[in-house]
Parts: sequence; structure tokens; C-alpha cells
Amino acid sequence: MARVLAALILFYTIGFLWFAAVLPQPAGPERTDAVIVPTGGAGRIERGLEMLQAGQAREVFISGVARQVRPEEFAAQFGISPADMECCVTLGYAAVDTRSNAKEAAQWVAERGYRSARLVTTDWHMRRTLSEFGAVVPGDFRIVADAVPSNPPLGVLFAEYNKYLASVVWRALPL
Repeated sequence: MARVLAALILFYTIGFLWFAAVLPQPAGPERTDAVIVPTGGAGRIERGLEMLQAGQAREVFISGVARQVRPEEFAAQFGISPADMECCVTLGYAAVDTRSNAKEAAQWVAERGYRSARLVTTDWHMRRTLSEFGAVVPGDFRIVADAVPSNPPLGVLFAEYNKYLASVVWRALPL
């Protein structure tokens, strides 16, 4: 039993070291149908809007926007013209966590018939977001991971690694 426990601890530790040392990176200029941005981290929304302005996608979906945020306020805060806000930016208010961000975004892309999306989130959050989003879109849906670089503290990495593992294990359980 001690060997099994030691092996699990070793596996967990090596996994955490990989998770912390090899953070996902920004994507290249690959074009997608849409950009999906879960709220919550610095630089995410700006990166998503930058991709829209660069012509890398037709629309941006911002998931997990606080219910009290009005579209006009959002547009003013991020310098979005009324025309761009009308045609190309959708605010999603239903999500409260990463799993519901994925469900909300998957519903949005399905309603539009999109086949690809650039997923923009913070580097430390990307693996779990990709995992959650990948679990709710069709298998042939193309996801481009576009990580926003950050300098996360060790505690953030540790918490996110545990959330990522819990997410993967939860989906693997036969329910």
C-alpha cells in the first residue's frame, strides 16, 4: 500500500511540475469562425477583441459577464464601437464557472452553426478550459487555444492544477 501511495504522490508531483513549467502559449494568426472568451482574468477580453479587429474571426462571445453589466458600459470600457458591438460582440450572462462557460459558449456556437473557435483565456486556466469546452462541442469542432501570458503565483497554479485534475477525473467517472 505504501508503494502505491508513493507512486501516486510521485505521479501527482511530476504532473504538477509539468503543469506549472509548461504553460500554454498564445496562438498564431490562424482564422476561426469565432472567438470565445471566458471572463475572469486580466487581458482575456482585450486579446479576444484584438483577434476580432485583426479579422481572425467573425464574432466574439464573452462568457460569464456579470448580470449588472450593460452592453453600452461594456462597449465604453473596452472601446468598442456601437456598430461592432451590434454585429460582432455577444455578451453571455448565464455562466458562473468554467464548466458553465463551456456550456454557454457551446450553445452559442451551435446556434450559429460555427465549426471552429479561438479559445482565449489565461495561460494557467487554458488546460481546464480546453478540457471543459472540448467535452461539450462535437468531436469535429476545431478549437484553437490562445493563451494570454501571465505570471501566476504558485498558489494559483496549485489550485488550478487540482481543479484541472478534478475536472478530468469527474468526466472519466461512469455516471
